[in-house]
Amino acid sequence: MSTDNPTSSADETDAKPEFDAAELQALRERVEELEESVAEANAGDEQKKLTIVATQGSFDMAYPPLILASTAAAFGWEVVVFHTFWGLDILHEEKSTDLKLSAVGNPNMPVPNAVAALPGMDAMATRMMRKKIDENGTATIEELIDLSLESGVDLQACQMTIELMDYDEDDFYDGVTTGVGAATALQHMAESDIQLLV
Repeated sequence: MSTDNPTSSADETDAKPEFDAAELQALRERVEELEESVAEANAGDEQKKLTIVATQGSFDMAYPPLILASTAAAFGWEVVVFHTFWGLDILHEEKSTDLKLSAVGNPNMPVPNAVAALPGMDAMATRMMRKKIDENGTATIEELIDLSLESGVDLQACQMTIELMDYDEDDFYDGVTTGVGAATALQHMAESDIQLLV
């Protein structure tokens, strides 16, 4: 009885491929080089940096810089929020609790500007927004400031604006960095991956 497939000898099936010792050594060295290169690349990953300049101190405009800052810090970013002019009121312990939402000029307000300009409309719009925030379980401005500071966000108060508004450094939340000028803010902006003006 014949077969088309010849049987292989035991020597052929047990034979191991031969490697050149020099090639094997070169391959090991190349693997080590690649591992070192990957380790260096990972070690070279710098912490991302974000700088936010907060210039507006209305109730609704206090939220964006604080939410963005605390979120970026949660991702391990280095975050600075430089508060200047009306944005400084966000960090002022007394004034931050009484920020107003402007009804005039806000295209999303459900009333025309002529009605929004009536006395008491800003107070009413602010009350409505505070009620909505409370019902939704959204963090308050004070809670976002605390969260940001706990997360390592550097909340900075512009020194020139402190003097201009005749504020005292003790007027701000504990943990706020005072005595910061525009030059310091610009330096951090130059080093940042992202810069935002709010």
